[in-house]
Amino acid sequence: MTVLEGPRLRHIHRRLLEAYGPCGWWPAETPFEVMVGAVLTQNTAWLNVERAIHNLREREVLSAPALLALPLQELAAAIRPSGYFNVKATRLRHLCQWYVEHGGHDGLAAWDTAALREGLLGVHGIGPETADDILLYAFGRPVFVIDAYTRRIYSRLGLIAGDESYDTLRQAFELALGPDEPLFNEYHALIVRHAKVSCSARAPRCASCCLQQGCARRLPREF
Repeated sequence: MTVLEGPRLRHIHRRLLEAYGPCGWWPAETPFEVMVGAVLTQNTAWLNVERAIHNLREREVLSAPALLALPLQELAAAIRPSGYFNVKATRLRHLCQWYVEHGGHDGLAAWDTAALREGLLGVHGIGPETADDILLYAFGRPVFVIDAYTRRIYSRLGLIAGDESYDTLRQAFELALGPDEPLFNEYHALIVRHAKVSCSARAPRCASCCLQQGCARRLPREF
């Protein structure tokens, strides 16, 4: 079982917040737009997601009923900038069907977090990370999102092995930090920012890293 220490995690959060300031993530006008973005961001950069969402907004179809009414080929064409557009169009269609069948945001907001997570995971094409993005950012639930950036940073810090299962890491972070939706919201955004700015996969900028003092795997040649 992976065990993380709350004080250490909070210290890392403070260092990231001092370095980058509040990130104000997730950028969306409505909770449903967050859900759409969570599907579109699979295996692509956020800039591409923004282009796809812009196309949907221009067509005035950024709602579940409108997307369901849109022919699948037209939906795929609209979200083409996000990549894997045929696959994602099908996934969006399944998500919209599930969303409408269960009363939309108001109906689903009445579900407890465990039931809502289970329901999302039952939708074709919705995996743990996408489900937790939706839970945290669209429904304001205290769920800690685990992504490749989290694994990279915290394995380099020596706090995790990096190959743990998704739920093992999610539960470890949640247990260490306690249920805190605003903290989880900002923390995940800061992790993403740090991974892109400093702790990249191939060429990490260790010399300027705000976490270098506690990093167990920093690159010796830079010190």
